Amino acid sequence: MTEQSETQQRPALVVDFGAQYAQLIARRVREAGVYSEIVPHTATAAEIAAKNPVAIILSGGPSSVYEEGAPRLDPEVFDLGVPTLGICYGFQYMAQTLGGEVAHTGLREYGATDAVVTGDGGTLLAGQPAEQNVWMSHGDQVSRAPEGFDVLATTEATQVAAFANEDRGFYGVQWHPEVKHSDHGQRVLENFLHKGAGLASDWNSDNVIAEQVERIRQQVGDARVISALSGGVDSAVSTALVHKAIGDQLTAVFVDHGLLRKGEREQVEKDYVESTGVRLITVDAAETFLGHLKGVTDPEEKRKIIGREFIRAFEKVQLDLVEEAKADGGAPVKFLVQGTLYPDVVESGGGAGTANIKSHHNVGGLPDDLDFELIEPLRALFKDEVRAIGRELGIPEAIVGRQPFPGPGLGIRIIGEVTAERLEILREADAIAREELTKAGLDQEIWQCPVVLLADVRSVGVQGDGRTYGHPIVLRPVSSEDAMTADWTRLPYDVLSKISNRITNGVRDVNRVVLDVTSKPPGTIEWE
Repeated sequence: MTEQSETQQRPALVVDFGAQYAQLIARRVREAGVYSEIVPHTATAAEIAAKNPVAIILSGGPSSVYEEGAPRLDPEVFDLGVPTLGICYGFQYMAQTLGGEVAHTGLREYGATDAVVTGDGGTLLAGQPAEQNVWMSHGDQVSRAPEGFDVLATTEATQVAAFANEDRGFYGVQWHPEVKHSDHGQRVLENFLHKGAGLASDWNSDNVIAEQVERIRQQVGDARVISALSGGVDSAVSTALVHKAIGDQLTAVFVDHGLLRKGEREQVEKDYVESTGVRLITVDAAETFLGHLKGVTDPEEKRKIIGREFIRAFEKVQLDLVEEAKADGGAPVKFLVQGTLYPDVVESGGGAGTANIKSHHNVGGLPDDLDFELIEPLRALFKDEVRAIGRELGIPEAIVGRQPFPGPGLGIRIIGEVTAERLEILREADAIAREELTKAGLDQEIWQCPVVLLADVRSVGVQGDGRTYGHPIVLRPVSSEDAMTADWTRLPYDVLSKISNRITNGVRDVNRVVLDVTSKPPGTIEWE
């Protein structure tokens, strides 16, 4: 099943030429109220036409269009009669393919650049200042626009910085309108979509909910459904959406593995259940998990153990529900809800929409005998869209607005062996950090803030006029668009000071708080 049939929407397609920002372009298109999908540049014109696109956007990329082996797009795409916008590499590829010239002039533009709009700017740049700051990243230039194209903008180094052929519905800009650094970048995209392609702004959370509810009802019929509810945003929203569609046919399963943050179990059992009305089964498995983690320090082994034991706990509930269905003569348990998001699909090469859980890349190693059909109501969505839908469904903000949290929980935020004592130390430190960030109104400014316990490290300190030998706590606040790349968040010093003072004063065996100022790359967001 393709994403088009899942969403009942004709997409604006973003053709990925290996761009750093392909996903960001797709998100910006959706912010303009138009549904978007990403396709690789290797897609043929026939494959693109089969998706029945309403518009096409050619992304940037790191290559030069005239280099051997540079990414190419089937030139017949330009004969499909679909309004098309080229960005950076896509702009140059369009120019070259349609008869213009691209040259390496030795003039480069990186970062903030002043662009000058020529004439009225045409459809693409209409209503924008004659001079504007744009974000460039290129070493090649379009030296001559194709025949029939009007030049819409220039810069000091680039005489053809934007062009258009209004009759054919072709547009292009050398800069990156998808990044916030381009002052009027979103306006460029909106002009292309709404004026150039004539598209309405009709992609919104209300439409998504209505479409998915109808689709889920048709898929499920009278069968029973289970959902693995972690307390995270994705599983919470996907579970609530399915529950809206089929009500008591759904049972949510929450495995308490003892690696949760402070208050998470109560948050799920009380706030989430009260707001959604979903039937919830909680599995107490903390002792089992800790028993298997005893003596283990290797992070990869931890992940495997946690994943394996989660599966076993889930299997037991699955079997219990199957037996329950048999005993009362009810419908069989046939479906499993999965909180797959669109970035998961893209990062796995596009995904084929397989319906059997054992062949799906995101399930993380669920056993072959868990032979359910998948329900993936969020498969076409980005994280920010998922949050919007969660709010529409009435999920508490404490859940729908929470930062990403790893599936293995605090188990991979303890550097060293995981013990009940160390979990309690980290749980308290993490709660303090989250509380102070919320008080300071910074929750929306950071992607997430892992709090890490260096359990195998001790340092000398002075507390209460005495020498201590305690553990360091690491704060890892990061900002990101999609977690593919990230930078450390410049938190105010007074907030950092409050967090540090409260942790060192109130959490036993901790006498030092340090700040991780590493970007991704080279570091990862999590330490393990």
